[in-house]
Amino acid sequence: MIRYLISIFILTLIASVLQLFSPEFASWSDARIMILPLVFLCAAVTLDIAPMLALAFFCGFIWDAQNALASAGGDESVYTQPAEVLRFGYSIFLYGAMGMLMHGIQPLFRMGKWQVSTLLSGIAIFLYLWAEYLLLTFIRGELIFPIEVLKKISYSAILCMLISPLIFLLLLALAKRFGHQIKYQGYVWTSRYITPKHL
Repeated sequence: MIRYLISIFILTLIASVLQLFSPEFASWSDARIMILPLVFLCAAVTLDIAPMLALAFFCGFIWDAQNALASAGGDESVYTQPAEVLRFGYSIFLYGAMGMLMHGIQPLFRMGKWQVSTLLSGIAIFLYLWAEYLLLTFIRGELIFPIEVLKKISYSAILCMLISPLIFLLLLALAKRFGHQIKYQGYVWTSRYITPKHL
């Protein structure tokens, strides 16, 4: 478990670097793949609650260090106006909320139903970017939501959803390499609890 958790933290550091070079897709309203949030969401469904919250703090801290302290005050592919009043640390709470959402479907993922997690990762990315944009507009005192921003957020969520199976495959490989059990072994799911197959 410890070695797997360390590998996840290293993976998020790599994702934070790759995020800086993530290209925008002009034909998709300048949307881009949100690599760091996506890696966090996929990892959240494979971890227990305490490590997941620790990872949420870690990823939120990195995200704010890269974005909230930048000149645009947020993700530069979405926000173009300065937001000097935006406070460092807000992303930690948003990452925690996203992580709890993903963690709620962990039993389904452990049963091998990764499709639900893939769909939810796209929804969670959409909700994160939407909440981040609403927070910025609220702070600026102008609650507006242009259609172009909605398209950009929606396309970014779709791109992340399409890429998420690759992240899940990587996490499964890391779990196998470091002896961390993600899937239930020798058990079946009932409506109330998990029971061994031989009972």
